Amino acid sequence: MASIKKIATLSQFAQLIKGEPALVQILKVGELISVTFLERTSREAYFEIGNIGTGIIFGTELLNARKLIEELKVGDSLTAKIVSLDNGHGYVELSISEAGKQKAWQVIKELQEKGEIITVKIGGANSGGLTTIINNIPAFLPVSQLSNENYPRVNDGDRAKILEELRKFVGRDLKAKIIDVDARKNKLIISEREISDQNVKELLGKYTAGQIIDGVISGVADFGAFIRFTDNPAIEGLIHVSEIDHKIVENPKEVLKIGEAVKVQILEIKEGRVFLSLKALKPNPWDKVADKYKVGAEIEGVVYKFNPFGAFINLDNEIQGLIHVSLFGGSIEEMKKKLTVGQKYTFIIELVKPTEKRLILKLK
Repeated sequence: MASIKKIATLSQFAQLIKGEPALVQILKVGELISVTFLERTSREAYFEIGNIGTGIIFGTELLNARKLIEELKVGDSLTAKIVSLDNGHGYVELSISEAGKQKAWQVIKELQEKGEIITVKIGGANSGGLTTIINNIPAFLPVSQLSNENYPRVNDGDRAKILEELRKFVGRDLKAKIIDVDARKNKLIISEREISDQNVKELLGKYTAGQIIDGVISGVADFGAFIRFTDNPAIEGLIHVSEIDHKIVENPKEVLKIGEAVKVQILEIKEGRVFLSLKALKPNPWDKVADKYKVGAEIEGVVYKFNPFGAFINLDNEIQGLIHVSLFGGSIEEMKKKLTVGQKYTFIIELVKPTEKRLILKLK
């Protein structure tokens, strides 16, 4: 049996440090140390801690680490985590399983700090994103951190449809970067977008706001459309629904089709994101609206949509007017009793303000 010595008391530590500082190190709870296996019994396992004394593993920790400990030979070295400096019997209480986890987190933190690109296999999906395992630690890839190519473009943000799209990634390998590490909260967040953003940022160097580019519509959602640059397909920008036309567009799919070639203007390039506009390249119909629509005139229009303020009325292919809910007692429900989406009515023009893109109507 190997010789087992108990750890020095704190007072003995002080004396030892004065006499032989090279032989003594100060231990701290929570730190990782290298230990040497001495022996095991049915209830404990003992490890040598340098020249200081002996560490012990027992109880639940011994059960958790039994398989590993049974494979150890006297003299084998391994890493352990200090749980307590004195277990009440003169031994340093150790944890091997905790040490393994802590070491795993340290490796992950180093990968994050180096900005390493890693390959992960997707093991699961939920409506919020994808799950995987990195170095035996559960990791999460949020939907928002998917690349533009893999982002689920689902109308109305339907969670069931998003989940259906995300499940297609289960079993696939994805390249990602670690962006958030918190061992205390057991939080590990990764991003695929970070990689594509980095590449795109470099490619975007030759583009500036105001520039007109050719593109192809690569995706359409309720919030707008994605445009892939013709001369640089790795770059994909977004046209927000408000930048599609001078009039309100309720459903982008009504006016834009995937695969359609378009010319767009770059509005802004920010943090690897490109924001585009179709509207900026179209003549502004409001510049001449005062010549066409006069206050007091009667005009026919088709109800386009309701909102909390009233109803938008299509007067022609470019100009929309608004009839306010206050004309119906402030109630949208009362307004809907008099007006129906898609139906044509006769209105009277009450106000025209081209600079504000406002044309106010009342029902005849």
